[in-house]
Amino acid sequence: QAVHATILRHRFLIVRAKELRCGPEQSRRFYREHAGRFFYQRLVEFMASGPMWAYILAHENAVPLWRSLMGPTKVFRARHSHPDSIRGAYGLTDTRNTTHGSDSPASASREIAFFFPEFDEQRWYEQDEPQLRCGRLYYSAEECVHHVLRAEEAEVT
Repeated sequence: QAVHATILRHRFLIVRAKELRCGPEQSRRFYREHAGRFFYQRLVEFMASGPMWAYILAHENAVPLWRSLMGPTKVFRARHSHPDSIRGAYGLTDTRNTTHGSDSPASASREIAFFFPEFDEQRWYEQDEPQLRCGRLYYSAEECVHHVLRAEEAEVT
């Protein structure tokens, strides 16, 4: 809930959100680029240890802004240099640091496809994103996402 509140407080748009649980195999696939590194197994075990929330977030410069809000990967450093960051406030260890964030737009696309295979990113950029930039938005607390308030809906409210 605190991470979700941080997302909203920093004016990210929540394009999609869902609670899910990844098993060990799915977790190994997600972190496959780290296979063979000393922390790989701890990452996999933590990801598979319980339910989590996956988000697609939108914001101008979303990737660097989100990474800044998360704070340093190393929790000890985050607690001392960025205590108000998500990891500084809620992280437990370097591999149990509360959040994950894509390190580039290409990684974000790959990770969105992993968690939201039904999401058509190109269609979103062509149809929905321009509407978000110029339309009135509303946040659905029930769905945990932002929606564009269409012209016909604006007349009703």
